[in-house]
Amino acid sequence: MSAATGPAAKTERLLNLVLVLLYTRRPLSKAQIRALVPQYGETASTESFDRMFERDKDELRGLGVPLATEEIDHFHEDEPGYRIHQRDYALPDIEFETDELAVLGLASRSWAQASMAGPAAQALRKLRAAGVERDEGALIGIEPRLRTTEPAFEAVKDAVLSRTPITFSYRRPEGTQARTRRVQPWSLVQWHGRWYLAGYDLDREDTRVFRLSRVDGAVRTAGRPGSFEVPADHEARIMVERSAPAGEARPATLLVRPGAAHSLRRRATSTTETDSGWSQLGIEFQDVDGFAAEVAGHADDVRVLEPAELLERVHTQLRAVLAAHEAGS
Repeated sequence: MSAATGPAAKTERLLNLVLVLLYTRRPLSKAQIRALVPQYGETASTESFDRMFERDKDELRGLGVPLATEEIDHFHEDEPGYRIHQRDYALPDIEFETDELAVLGLASRSWAQASMAGPAAQALRKLRAAGVERDEGALIGIEPRLRTTEPAFEAVKDAVLSRTPITFSYRRPEGTQARTRRVQPWSLVQWHGRWYLAGYDLDREDTRVFRLSRVDGAVRTAGRPGSFEVPADHEARIMVERSAPAGEARPATLLVRPGAAHSLRRRATSTTETDSGWSQLGIEFQDVDGFAAEVAGHADDVRVLEPAELLERVHTQLRAVLAAHEAGS
């Protein structure tokens, strides 16, 4: 039997690999990983598995997943083991309000009953049956999310993995005109819920960080695959953290449906009840792209009255979600 192919199959396989490597307290050998991840067990031969596993390792590392290679024990010095340390993968502690905890509880039940009901759950059952020493708490925080989509993600991800220079139009937060950038894409990092590209700007001859939500239009290749090397001392997350500006608070006015958007209501600087029954909120934000993604996540429960820039960015986010759903249907 041959392993399933296609973007959805690859995404599921990578998720299962992350789950298995997070769940173990000790590094796993390639043979153990092949036995535990269902899609690897479906490969036609050991050579096919080796090629698939090597590609998957490179892809996870290219996406910023801290996949570690470690010695299994003193008797297997020539065979490396693999695992993901929860301390490197986890988010910092987050506090939630009562209503947010209720929503998370519902989501976690949906996750357990749906997403974990397929090959991912099968992989975890195999871990238990194999007697692998496991870390039960490591999977906390691995959950599906409804979120808006950055249209540039796939093209940028492929360029990072193949080390292919790219060009795209980029809109800085303080400007309205998008400018063309030519970049050697070094890595993709998710930071504070948003995706960033870290790389080398060929025109400015310096390192730069780009938020994917600010890329306008298509991402195009601008060179051959493998035409550059990523510096050995490259630290993508440090680059992203250093590049993030604090920004000044800006005012926005929103209309919120009754009983909805409690997270926005709590942060509002003013609240006025309208004749239509909706609440008009005055609220401050610093990052227009991040705030637009948050507002768009409430769908038709929230309407933007001002500023116009925020309204435009919300419309862009919602159009991206619609395009992603139409492409997947």
